[in-house]
Amino acid sequence: MSELVNATLGPETKRSLYRGAIAGAIGNAMEWYDFTVYGFFAATIGALFFPSQNHFMSLLASFAAFAVGFVVRPFGALIFGHIGDKFGRRAALWTSVVCMAVPTFMMGALPTYAQIGVFAPVLLVLLRLLQGLAVAGEMGTSVTFLVEQAGGRRRGIVGSAAMMSAAGGTLAGSAVGALLTTVLSSESIHAWGWRIPFLIGLGISAIALYLRRTISDNAAPAKKSFSPWRESLTTQWRMMLRLIGMNAVGSIGFYLCFVFSTTYLRQTVHMPASISLDINTLAVAIQMGMFPIAAALSDKVGRRPVLLAAATALLVLALPLFWLMHHLNPIFAAAGQCLFAALIGCFVGVAPTYMAEMLPRNLRCTTLSLAYNVGFGVLGGLTPLAALWFMHLDANPLSAAYLLMAAAVVSLLVVVRLPETAHVET
Repeated sequence: MSELVNATLGPETKRSLYRGAIAGAIGNAMEWYDFTVYGFFAATIGALFFPSQNHFMSLLASFAAFAVGFVVRPFGALIFGHIGDKFGRRAALWTSVVCMAVPTFMMGALPTYAQIGVFAPVLLVLLRLLQGLAVAGEMGTSVTFLVEQAGGRRRGIVGSAAMMSAAGGTLAGSAVGALLTTVLSSESIHAWGWRIPFLIGLGISAIALYLRRTISDNAAPAKKSFSPWRESLTTQWRMMLRLIGMNAVGSIGFYLCFVFSTTYLRQTVHMPASISLDINTLAVAIQMGMFPIAAALSDKVGRRPVLLAAATALLVLALPLFWLMHHLNPIFAAAGQCLFAALIGCFVGVAPTYMAEMLPRNLRCTTLSLAYNVGFGVLGGLTPLAALWFMHLDANPLSAAYLLMAAAVVSLLVVVRLPETAHVET
């Protein structure tokens, strides 16, 4: 059907659809660049904003501030999901860019604890709260927008563009971090270099904002709910719980692989910062490449087989992967993290489209945003903090693997009971 529809589209319509896809992608990339770059400089931020005689406590406080941005994401999902279902996908996409750009720029210009005392960590946490609200509205709305624009039998590959752009933003943040730690001394990074990634995001925000003002909402539902968030909570709560459980391995695995691992390699394995960020950048690139492959496969064989295979592999290989990552030899560490990234890419490249296909169109933004952000917010956001704490408690450098294994079991139990949606009209 999609081929027939595409054949009837005129050049202007095709350009409009492509422009809309690019607008969704660049905005998503910008927001995830801004949001995740914090994790790459967690150790530096911890020392500057949460000074302590105990390095572990300083790092723990920094990850706690990181987690705060995730805890508020369910509230952001309510706000932006409501906007998307009530006023259109375009309105939600445009607003989320503005709400992300401002606090990110302010974080880059924020005085440290040494300059303004206790106000520094307080302001940092407040800005993280604003970032969390904005990011919460981004992924659910962009996935919904892309899936609805795609139609036909290519929803998987088109929907994966949201995850590809998010990975692209993460890749850009990791690449900037790797470049800075390579060309600047550790003293320069500590003094002012850590601010650069936050400040340069403003230019990308301007481009995303311009593009998103021009996209159309021609696939949005004609019939809209009077109160999307209330109707979603009363009629879709069972499906939300299923979707949260389904995403357990994706959310926990993603933040173990791409946020926690950078600090893990530096603080536990004692690998140089530049090498750990180089490995992380390579892993993100591999994950990004797996998104369209897994999504295209899911368009052919179905969503469930791909998700079940990926979750099973993560359950079986969790301990071997962390064993590889615990080696000081960069080749072993890179092999472990890159294979980890490939498996996570197979799962999270398919999951968001699968979620969108199971939801009613007039409540899709709100329900998808809530389910996705509760999973990634509560589970994913707390993962680095939990992994660090478990390692501290039992002095086992492989403890994080058990978190991943538990999440894989939960996801498997949920996915086997969900219906197949790949070839069903939504």
